[in-house]
Amino acid sequence: MAKLVYDETGRLLFTKEMKRDYTLLIPQMLPIHFGMMRMCLQKHGYNCVTLDNMDQKAIAELGLKYVHNDTCYPALLVIGQLIDAINSGKYDKDRLGLFITQTGGGCRASNYIHLLRKALKKAGLEQVPVISINLSGLEKNPGFKLTIPLILQLVFSIVYGDIIMLLANQCRPYEVKAGETDALAAAWQDRLVNEFQRTGSFTMKNLRRNFDRIVADFAAIERVKTEKPRVGVVGEIYVKYSPLGNNNLERFLLEEGAEPVVPGLVDFVIFKIYNRDVDVDLYGGSGLKKAVVRLLQGYVEKCQQAMIDAVKKCPEFRAPSPFSHLKELAANYLGAGNKMGEGWLLTAEMLELIGDGTNNIVCTQPFGCLPNHIVGKGMIRRLKDDYPESNIVAIDYDPGATKINQENRIKLMLANAGRLAGKMDA
Repeated sequence: MAKLVYDETGRLLFTKEMKRDYTLLIPQMLPIHFGMMRMCLQKHGYNCVTLDNMDQKAIAELGLKYVHNDTCYPALLVIGQLIDAINSGKYDKDRLGLFITQTGGGCRASNYIHLLRKALKKAGLEQVPVISINLSGLEKNPGFKLTIPLILQLVFSIVYGDIIMLLANQCRPYEVKAGETDALAAAWQDRLVNEFQRTGSFTMKNLRRNFDRIVADFAAIERVKTEKPRVGVVGEIYVKYSPLGNNNLERFLLEEGAEPVVPGLVDFVIFKIYNRDVDVDLYGGSGLKKAVVRLLQGYVEKCQQAMIDAVKKCPEFRAPSPFSHLKELAANYLGAGNKMGEGWLLTAEMLELIGDGTNNIVCTQPFGCLPNHIVGKGMIRRLKDDYPESNIVAIDYDPGATKINQENRIKLMLANAGRLAGKMDA
């Protein structure tokens, strides 16, 4: 066991010695994106594992055991999943570390790391260090550094993860050979991460070239030409994306004969960067900060536009809208100051889906996420008034909600989708 080192506040540090022989556990959220991020971290010498323990009821109960029951549902699941993995017997408890992200914003997600450390103490696991991945300088550890090459690789994992997820969701419901889409997605993940190690892999020219190749490969998948109801998935970021958080919602929609339409993560990244710009306007700040933020936002938006352009070259695929369009959509509904959690972006995603013809929407609502309820469930009536063809259902996710009730409500929404389609045809 490595020597335990603490900082002046009493926080257990992840040391250089730990980097050599510790296994780092990462809670699952986006399988494609997080899979690439894990591989990037491994290339930089970190022994990482993305968790696959998916018993939602058991994990939620474990979270409730070690976290206050008034805490938001995603925190219960993330902390419960990590402690469940530690106690699984798969790992040496004295050579384990935990990864968790922090945005530094007003959402309680930035406090998960402190809730996790309290839970570890309560569970008698104080020897397990927790590493914060953040760009806000919230915490630092001698054994973990976000270097420029690693940051670039993680950012590109998000961009590439978005296009793979986008195209896979448009192919998977129609593929002739079952599993072909997932196999291609996995192959591209491996190929891209290996390419990250080469000089020149992060140029805009190479990004565009890879986007074109990815689109061409997915377009080559043999698919059945039939129409299926498209169902958008929005909501709080964790339960929107995580199979653990939403009871494998995407798989359920596929089983029900629908095509899941899931907005990408890049918009959320740009949204978080843009909020720093908004902070200067609302509360004051330096012009230098504003200039740096706009420079960073412009770069990520340029990457996003390259992805959109590549998808548009293939008319059989639907391309997402740029972040600038989402801002325009939300402007008539919410101000830029509504930015806690998913903020106005959640409403904008519903508007984008409706505008693109995806009128059926599942809005995932986790217990304890007040901002999400305001800009999600709270906006549904207004959206239905403005867009009568919209078919939106809010689904609650919490320790007391049963999977059967959630799925029955979604089935009712799908049945309503059929009725609405019949009226429109008539």
